[in-house]
Amino acid sequence: MQPKKSINDKELEILKFWQDNKIFEKSLNPHSPPHEGGARGGGEFESRTRPTDFTFYDGPPFATGLPHTGHILAGTIKDAIPRYQTMRGHRVRRVWGWDCHGLPIENMIEKELGLNSKKDIEDYGIDKFNQAAADSVLRYEKEWKQIIPRLGRWVDMEHPYKTMDATYTESVWWSWKTLYDKGLAYEGHKIMHICPRCETPLAQSEVGLEYHDVTDMTVTVEFKLKNKSYNGKPLYILAWTTTPWTLPGNTALAVNKELNYVVVESKFENEINYFIVAKKLLEKVFAKSASYKVIEEIKIEDYIGQDYEPLFQTFNNEKFLNKLENAENIWKVWHADFITEDAGTGIAHEAPAFGAEDMELAKANNIPVIKHVLMNGHFVSEVEESVPELAGLVVKKKDDSISTDIEIVKLLAHSGKLFSKEKIVHSYPLCWRCKTPLLNYATSSWFVDVPAIKDKLIAENNKVKWIPEHIRDGRFGKWLEGAREWAVSRRRYWGAPLPIWQSKSGLVKVIGSLAELAELNANKS
Repeated sequence: MQPKKSINDKELEILKFWQDNKIFEKSLNPHSPPHEGGARGGGEFESRTRPTDFTFYDGPPFATGLPHTGHILAGTIKDAIPRYQTMRGHRVRRVWGWDCHGLPIENMIEKELGLNSKKDIEDYGIDKFNQAAADSVLRYEKEWKQIIPRLGRWVDMEHPYKTMDATYTESVWWSWKTLYDKGLAYEGHKIMHICPRCETPLAQSEVGLEYHDVTDMTVTVEFKLKNKSYNGKPLYILAWTTTPWTLPGNTALAVNKELNYVVVESKFENEINYFIVAKKLLEKVFAKSASYKVIEEIKIEDYIGQDYEPLFQTFNNEKFLNKLENAENIWKVWHADFITEDAGTGIAHEAPAFGAEDMELAKANNIPVIKHVLMNGHFVSEVEESVPELAGLVVKKKDDSISTDIEIVKLLAHSGKLFSKEKIVHSYPLCWRCKTPLLNYATSSWFVDVPAIKDKLIAENNKVKWIPEHIRDGRFGKWLEGAREWAVSRRRYWGAPLPIWQSKSGLVKVIGSLAELAELNANKS
């Protein structure tokens, strides 16, 4: 009596039978008729001699790591659907693919080569770096080709497509040119989340992947109004911010004319000072003050348009201001509807290059924008030269979101412009790849105008049979209703290039194929 076969033995026997007899390949034969039992669709017999195609799209994995539970579960579902459609008489082409591009691979190669920034990559050599990336992308291909068939999945892994193939890149180009020709692709300049370590923007969907509780610092700062005094003494406007590192880039203060404001007299060590603050928040703002009292309630409208002295003198010079567009509007008080009495002082410091609402206010009122921080998180040379204490610092570092803010606070305290400070713990987005705190940053990117086709997307979604059904109008439907522009371009080295050529005069040329590129006498390699 032969010993009873184990489940494992039976699976291996079936797998060998499939492979020896090329069962999967036979199921793909375009001339094979449907299953002998007869396939029905909507009550009608499918053709037995000319099978129809069923298209199945499968997002490719990276081969820089081994399969995990997520791959196995999703792969099982991806295998079941094509099998079912094949048994219904359809041809279902199933070709394996490899994702070869993107920051995960760049970060892996940077780590292996001991590189820490884009500058390190450039010093090492972009060509050598990209070659190292290309050599690494299929390092676990052998293991994948063993594991996927062992799971019983039918898919052609011997002729895979790779996202680094020229033919794949060409498909990206065709898609992009089609979008561009339809007016759905454009270059824009807007506030986006960027990773200062990776030096690239992140899509909104990526931003939501890594929120963590971090310790940050809030500060209330004294801005001295020009040509305004009280009882013969300077009058200060108290502004609050949760991002002290943006203060060197301040160009405006924002108040809300619908709120009530007061002038407060504060006495400390026999010195009397006068401050403007929102009436509803004054008790919280002055909670730690030894002595204070409300002098009068004021109409904040009378202060809109008032000049104040900048906290730092880095950009307060004739040479810089003469080159600055709309310089006459810098360092003034403005009205903003988004100012509330929920927290702070009822007055906000505005650094338009680092906040969406700040930028909208600046655009609406022609307020100058000063980008005092580079995309790598370092301060610009003008700041480092005028404020040596900030030289070499990064505004937000991995595992350290507060040290640069502390240096800013020290500078403010030394110059007598710090009113108060407080540490807070709050949820903050980190880069999902390297865990560096993200920055809101004004940067240029190429976008797909998703809102322009949102109504059509919603209409098409309503035709889709979702399982479970509530996803259609629930999670996915709600996502479509709030769809925003899609930032597509990235500032990296190892990736599919967007086929956009721009001249200094503003001419834009978008290439849609390799043949079109060849016609322009460009280098096809």
